[in-house]
Amino acid sequence: MPTYPGRIPSKLPHVGTTIFTVMSRLAAEHKAINLSQGFPDFECAAELRALVTKYFNAGVNQYPPMAGIPALREAVAEKIETLYGARYDVEDEITIVPGATYAIYTAVATLIRPGDEVILFEPAYDSYAPAVEVHGGKPVYVQMRYPDYSIDWPAVETAITPKTRAIILNTPNNPTATVLSAEDLRMLEGILKKTNIVVISDEVYEHIVFDGHQHQSVTRFPGLAERSFFISSFGKTYSVTGWKMGYVAAPRELMAEFRKVHQFNAFVTNGPLQYVFAEYMKNKDAYLQLAAFYQQKRDFFLDGVKASRFKPLPSRGTFFQNLSYEAISDEKDTDLALRLTREHGIAAIPVSVFYRKPPAHRVLRFCFAKSEETLAKGAEILSRL
Repeated sequence: MPTYPGRIPSKLPHVGTTIFTVMSRLAAEHKAINLSQGFPDFECAAELRALVTKYFNAGVNQYPPMAGIPALREAVAEKIETLYGARYDVEDEITIVPGATYAIYTAVATLIRPGDEVILFEPAYDSYAPAVEVHGGKPVYVQMRYPDYSIDWPAVETAITPKTRAIILNTPNNPTATVLSAEDLRMLEGILKKTNIVVISDEVYEHIVFDGHQHQSVTRFPGLAERSFFISSFGKTYSVTGWKMGYVAAPRELMAEFRKVHQFNAFVTNGPLQYVFAEYMKNKDAYLQLAAFYQQKRDFFLDGVKASRFKPLPSRGTFFQNLSYEAISDEKDTDLALRLTREHGIAAIPVSVFYRKPPAHRVLRFCFAKSEETLAKGAEILSRL
């Protein structure tokens, strides 16, 4: 193969392969139980699979409208209004996109110019900072308070400068498995009231909130909804992460700019699958019962590790359970994660990778979006450590 003769100055010189790829590859290499990457190891609903066959054979395999087919945008708008009381215009304020990560990146590309600052909450999902940096922006970090990972709102207010262009919010939160309260959202609403700061709200786990709590979307709060990109995921909701499908809702002024970037980035999202979701969304129980489904899995996993020396941190939402290993080892979490995979046959994610400058917390993140058989095997291994 020919070699490129020049040198490409990297726009992301400190970025390597994502930890999810690294750990999943290592798990496969060592035939380990993979509780690292956040995807289900069970099949999606049979009805959903049947609809795929139906629409791939229905002659809808060419370009759909750039913003998404009207039926799916209407279903999304109806769901948001029913759940959160916010009304979005189907024509100008909702866009179907190829995944939530794409949506976050496109929102950042829409907003950020060189020198702009974006506030991130640490530990932060690993796609946020690179999206900001590749567009010349500067991530500004506010660290959540361990061990409950609450947000220090006075620190957020202090972090805001005339250069602050956006805040990336994530609730329910990956990797902390925490959820923001209504009071948290009211605090943010008050802080931003006299600014032009835009919120990019990653709410892909919106339907996976436990113990009777209610998801607090930015769309519930008028002072936030008017300045926010609300982003969610069909993949997380319907256990089809490989389909890479999501949606964005935002005020028409923000959405008009978002679509300018979107049309030259992906342009459209998978056409037949849009028809699949438009029909399947009529089954509201598929997302309304999701919290109970995953809470049962969380509780099954917690019961399995009860006899171990790991200490569970609160998991109030998402696919994830964080376990402190302070009583087990003084190793760095990155070293322990590698050793567990190679020597004990179980893969987890070290939480330190979600920090710019990791604190000395000894915590691993485990995904419980797995079959009970997988979870039982994983818990048995952890209980022997």
